Amino acid sequence: MRSFLDLVEVSSDDIQEILTLSRRGGKVFSEGDSVALVFEKPSLRTRNSCEVAVKRLGGHPVYIQNSEVGIDKRESAEDIARTLATYHRVIAARVFRHDVLDRMVSATDRIGRKLPIINLLSDRSHPCQAIADLLTISDVMSLGNSFSGIKIAYVGDSNNVAFSLAVAALKVGATVSIASPNEYSFDQSSRDYLETLGEVFFTLSPKEALAGASVVYSDTWISMGEENEAEVRRAIFSPNYQVDAELMASANSNAVFMHCLPAHRGEEVTAEVFEANAQTIFAQAGNRLDAFQGVLRYCFA
Repeated sequence: MRSFLDLVEVSSDDIQEILTLSRRGGKVFSEGDSVALVFEKPSLRTRNSCEVAVKRLGGHPVYIQNSEVGIDKRESAEDIARTLATYHRVIAARVFRHDVLDRMVSATDRIGRKLPIINLLSDRSHPCQAIADLLTISDVMSLGNSFSGIKIAYVGDSNNVAFSLAVAALKVGATVSIASPNEYSFDQSSRDYLETLGEVFFTLSPKEALAGASVVYSDTWISMGEENEAEVRRAIFSPNYQVDAELMASANSNAVFMHCLPAHRGEEVTAEVFEANAQTIFAQAGNRLDAFQGVLRYCFA
């Protein structure tokens, strides 16, 4: 058994394995096995994809809201994990702080209750989303698991989604370009790390980032928990970082637009671009189900 917290900790071969396992049939769980789904932050796609994936693989999903656990308020992350480990085969958690996941792993290991702990989203990374993104790109472009020659351009906030996407894409051989304003760019250590993985470019210019791109990707400017920064963020992003038809024209003629959702039409993307690429975007959402199945299989492989 192994946990799945961050793609930084996962090799290129392991990512390829997860992609393959995402498309494979068969059960993972035995009768009576359950998976704890801890949601400090709510999510439409994550809850539905995880619950259905666990059920399809033969397990029983148990959805746990933040009000029921109160991580580090009602009870410590360590005690929550050790309690859940007495009932479940897996803990999958969507949290604000990544260190919560690390502490859960350490705490369960210390009492001899080692079990897979899966990151459904943290402030550092969103690894299951990145797996779904690669599955989508592979499907749309009929690539199989070979991403050599594919350029992915990300426009917007250099956040957890952007980081996991870049790590995953670079590890499977794609080229990545990232256009963010200075205030919301990756720090130098993150840039240095990404540059060790492959061909990656950082720029202030979305138009420059999109040149030669087959995939254009954006995310919301204002993530959950950042609402108090909304007006400041809109003022910085709105002049240049909206993906519209004119900007899309800077990419390859057959380029697709992707978005991890929820989308805010009129902010990071126009309604025109979103609707023109809706088939790809909702296939991407659907691939969250296959991605989580692949991750579960990988954790028990």
